[in-house]
Parts: sequence; C-alpha cells; structure tokens
Amino acid sequence: MSLMEHGAVRPVTAVAWTSNSSTCPKDFTLISITEDGATANFTRSFAMKSGYYLCYSKDLKGGMVVSDIQLISDKDSIPHGYCFIAEHLEAKASVWKKKRVCVRMVPVGSVDTAVLDIKVTAKSKMMLQHYTYVGDVHGYVLWCRKGHFTNPMPQAKPRSVSLNLRQLSIDQPDAPLPLRPSNLLPPLPNNKLSQRRHSLHNKDTGDKCADGSIPGLTALDGVPFSLHPKFDIQTNSPALQLNSQLNNIRIKSLQDIKNEYNYTFAVEESAAKRIRPSVPAEGVPSAQ
Repeated sequence: MSLMEHGAVRPVTAVAWTSNSSTCPKDFTLISITEDGATANFTRSFAMKSGYYLCYSKDLKGGMVVSDIQLISDKDSIPHGYCFIAEHLEAKASVWKKKRVCVRMVPVGSVDTAVLDIKVTAKSKMMLQHYTYVGDVHGYVLWCRKGHFTNPMPQAKPRSVSLNLRQLSIDQPDAPLPLRPSNLLPPLPNNKLSQRRHSLHNKDTGDKCADGSIPGLTALDGVPFSLHPKFDIQTNSPALQLNSQLNNIRIKSLQDIKNEYNYTFAVEESAAKRIRPSVPAEGVPSAQ
C-alpha cells in the first residue's frame, strides 16, 4: 500500500494561481502537466501567448489546512467559510473570472481529514480513481483527494529538571518569620495613642500568633481620633446659639395651623352675591 493509503501524507495547506515557475511562491508545487499528458496552462483565449497555472503548498508553518475545494461561477455567491485562492501573477496577467476556485481553510488541529492532493486533467472522459470531481474550468477538469492525515507538528520534548529546581517546586514554603521589633510601626506620642493600642503594647509578646501578627489588632489601631471643631459644641460658641434657637422652635399641630391661618372668604362671597343695579331703558320714566 502507498503512503497516501496509510494516511502518512501531509495535507494541502494552500492553493493559488501563478503565471509560471518564476512567480510561483516558495514551498509551492506547480501543476504544469495534466494527468493525461497535456500542458496545464489555463489560457483565456487562443490569442494569449501565456496563461496561468495552478499550484499548491503543503507547508504546515501557518497552522492551517485546506478541508475542501469548490468551483463556483461568477453569478454564485461564495459559500460561508470559503475564500478565493490567491493569485501570484505577472503585472499584466489576470485570471478568468467566469469560474473561480475557492477553498475552505481550517486550523490543522480542528480536523483529522483534509485535501491531500490536487490533480488536473484535460476535459475528456478520463476518470481518476480515489479522487473527487471538483469541476471543469476553461477546458480542464479539477480533481482533489481527501483523507486522513498525520500531523507532523513537532511535539515539546520533556526537559530534565535539576534536583535543586525540583526541590524548589515540590517542597512546601517556609513558615513566615515572626514580626520583629524592628519591623513594628514607629511609636507615636502618648497623647495620640488610643487606649486599645496602649493596652496592647503592655501585653507580653508571647501572645502573638504563629504568623507574627498580634491578635485583635486592626488597621485602625494607633490612628489618632479627634472630633472636627465644626462639630464640637463645647468649643464652638455659634453652635451653642444655634442649638438654643433650635430648642425654642415649637412644633405646631395640624389643628394649630388651621386655627391660626383659617380664612372663610366671607367678604369675597358677599361681594360676589351682590345684585348689580339694572340700567333703565330709554323713554321709560323711572319710578319716583
């Protein structure tokens, strides 16, 4: 059995058009002869002296493989997940746009089957065994073979670890050293210390925990505390006056407010009910 039948073959990683061997990219294989012995030169017309060839690569440095190849016309939209193949042509050369080759690129680690080989035949009744018909373009027939492949990507080799490095990664870390007097906070003036902090200083150092911290000690211990003068009533005389004014305020009930501000609008109602004097008509004597 051949290497391809065993699956020990690299997959196709890229497909492109090229004008000739000089424009063909590195690591690409140029298909210059068809399987039936004809020249695989895709020319657009008989008047053209030079055409273009199909080429493919099996370089896995990019980490992508070709999982499928399709041939679509210019009136069809490109399928989802596919892209047109690259063109490495001369300056004035162009590719026939009536039918275009598109491929589906996927990461090499996401599939176990891909396109393994590409062949071209003249447009005839010749059939290639184990190959899939892709389509005909400009007098040629495009074929591809799919199958399982082996991933030749290099594997990371295990490195030997020295004894000292192994001990660093396996041994448990040493317990933290107890807090030394040189690491304590600098002493503050006696009038700034809180009573709680002052009592803790008088305790024996044997009451410390194993990690060197002092039980019951928080981050606020040792921070001086004093009331802002704005809120100190004893030292702020305007605050005393304000406090006395607040104490003299009498809170009125709803009935007190109604009794004090009640208004019946009796004058306005009587004025509105007054009968306006009628105006006598002309020629009618007024009653004496």
